[in-house]
Amino acid sequence: MGKYFGTDGVRGVANEDLTLDMAVRIGQYLGWYYGQQRNHARILIGKDTRLSGDMFELGLAAGAVSTGAEVKLLGVCPTPAVSFLVNRSDFDCGIMVSASHNPYTDNGIKIFNHEGKKMEEELLLSIEAYMDGLMEIPVAHGEAVGTFQCWPEGLDLYIRWLESVVDEDLTGMKIAVDLANGSATSTAVRTLQDLGAEVLAIGDEPNGININLHCGSTHPEALQEFVRENGCDLGLAFDGDADRLIAVNSDGELVNGDYILYIVGRDMKEQGKLRGNMVVTTVMANLGLYKGLEASGIDYIQTPVGDKYVFEEMEKNGYLIGGEQSGHIIFYENMVTGDGLLTALKLLETLRRTGKTVQELSDGLFIYPQELVNVRVRDKNAVMEDEGLREVIARAEAALQGNGRILVRPSGTEPLVRVMAEAATDDICRDCVKTVTDYLEENGF
Repeated sequence: MGKYFGTDGVRGVANEDLTLDMAVRIGQYLGWYYGQQRNHARILIGKDTRLSGDMFELGLAAGAVSTGAEVKLLGVCPTPAVSFLVNRSDFDCGIMVSASHNPYTDNGIKIFNHEGKKMEEELLLSIEAYMDGLMEIPVAHGEAVGTFQCWPEGLDLYIRWLESVVDEDLTGMKIAVDLANGSATSTAVRTLQDLGAEVLAIGDEPNGININLHCGSTHPEALQEFVRENGCDLGLAFDGDADRLIAVNSDGELVNGDYILYIVGRDMKEQGKLRGNMVVTTVMANLGLYKGLEASGIDYIQTPVGDKYVFEEMEKNGYLIGGEQSGHIIFYENMVTGDGLLTALKLLETLRRTGKTVQELSDGLFIYPQELVNVRVRDKNAVMEDEGLREVIARAEAALQGNGRILVRPSGTEPLVRVMAEAATDDICRDCVKTVTDYLEENGF
């Protein structure tokens, strides 16, 4: 990771950590860099609904135009729409202005390369050098100055593609959606209705400051109640930029990414479409998912936490489904990034094709109770290298006799160690976590 760009782009409080000047300079560098490779760069920019989105969108566009680029503005759209369109519409790169599930006061800038994948580290470091004034680039003059225009047709292309992915008619299905007052307001209702579903929506009135506010995939409680009250077949909760999905079954129970990987992964296996017989997960997937996949004769592989690592494993080996408990699911045959609406359609297609409910398709999956505690420490690296801690963890895991696990890992961004336990009961989970946290406290970490 660089000075500004983390694993998911630049992100921070608007006009404090992330400023208009930073956006302009990012746009300038990309416009200049890709302009060296052809007459002028072609850049696509999208945004979510947060108040500062217009400012950063126009700052990026102005910067790129000042160095001769042709810029298309997609407007409010899901992050995966930018990735999809860059890959298929001859853009040099794409930029998404969003802070995902963060509050409206934050914003972010994520950059995709010409394949729709996250931008290469080497280029991001070069952009940072320009942002810090360590290099100069020329601006355009006269007829070489670039142009920008709104491109709503791009969103139509994306929606039509999504609809083409699904083989099943959704007529007769009653679906509730929570759009998080975010990017999904531009696509989800229209797409599901086009496929025949009856759609009831909440979180569908964005005003710039209510994105993710008590709604969406990080706050699905309102959707759970809404599904029960309205007798819906399924509920779909998106995050702010619509690249994740948390579902709700007809009983109002949560269906997170682990459930989705289990349900769709098993269906892909039954259809002979599960390449390598493999589902890619992160180390934070529930133990119950692993046991359920094993019982279904499906292999799995664990990556570090983060969709970046899931995608790298899938790309390296050609695996077709992988994701995170948070609902960030990648279908590699269709997309190179997570897409909440595509995930919803894959789940709905499975329900429709099999004629079964989520509850029926979840049979055989027992989600273990989980306890997660963040412990603030002076030196997280020293903690992870401590032999005594390893022995404590080993003894606690041995006591679980294969019916649970303990995971201790350092935070990637803070002086924290995350202690997670899964076991048959909540009480056992708490006891396991306490065993580890007590050791850390007693040994002065």
